[in-house]
Amino acid sequence: MGRSDEAPGWVIPVMRTGFGARGITYVLLGALAFLAAWTGGEAEGTQAALSRLRGVPLGLAALFVIAFGLFCYAVWRLICAWYDLEDRGTDAKGTVARTGQVVTGIIHLGLAASTLRLALGRSSGSEDGGSAQSAASWLLTFPFGAWIIVGVGVITMGAGAYYGWKGFAEKYKEHIRCTAFTEKLDPVLKAGLVAHGVIIALIGLFLIYAGLTSDPEQAGGVGKAFDTVRSQPYGMFLLGILGIGTIAFAIYCFIEAVYRFVPKLAGPDIGSLADAAEGQARRAARSI
Repeated sequence: MGRSDEAPGWVIPVMRTGFGARGITYVLLGALAFLAAWTGGEAEGTQAALSRLRGVPLGLAALFVIAFGLFCYAVWRLICAWYDLEDRGTDAKGTVARTGQVVTGIIHLGLAASTLRLALGRSSGSEDGGSAQSAASWLLTFPFGAWIIVGVGVITMGAGAYYGWKGFAEKYKEHIRCTAFTEKLDPVLKAGLVAHGVIIALIGLFLIYAGLTSDPEQAGGVGKAFDTVRSQPYGMFLLGILGIGTIAFAIYCFIEAVYRFVPKLAGPDIGSLADAAEGQARRAARSI
């Protein structure tokens, strides 16, 4: 793979554009989920939520911007994996992490394409879960396709668990520059990652069930995750909490867009939130 010192100079602005687009998308998703909980309506998935932008002033332009931003995020993840910009390494753990970055990049290429089709007024299969169900149907045409779907579901659930662990263990602090503003927002960032982990884990669970039953209609995306939460006891309350958590994840994306730094491309004088937390712990230990 390439060396980090050969990484193109435009990778940082591309990264920031990508995180910004993710933030816009999840603000919309979270706001609609919270509104559904508040009014007793039905929560919407990513493409259905984005399609609403076509009916608002400047919404069409926003769709083009979001599509471009999601494409930038996909490019960032692929370059990050190729040049190992997050210093994951080449051992088994690092290889898994970098493979996950590639998969994330490919997924966001699909999201960017779907959003672009929406902006162009073309059908994108925008009903939530449509793309997941189409992919599951396609995989079922192959030998052992059902088990491939189960495997993808297990990996997806693992990704959800990783997001939750990243929030609880505060691993996100390692790549975010420490400022008074980011320190104040730290609880919001943690809550957002945990909420996003719950959604991703549910999507993985849907895939596992679709594979075990050989029924592609059991697969689903964000909208189905919201609907599943909504159908539980106290579901409207839980959906409202998850909607707020999704907005918190959007804030996390915006913080990443502005304050994230790339370890292998950053200078030694940049202090992270993790450095600040470690310093506070040392000072507290000395005061005992």
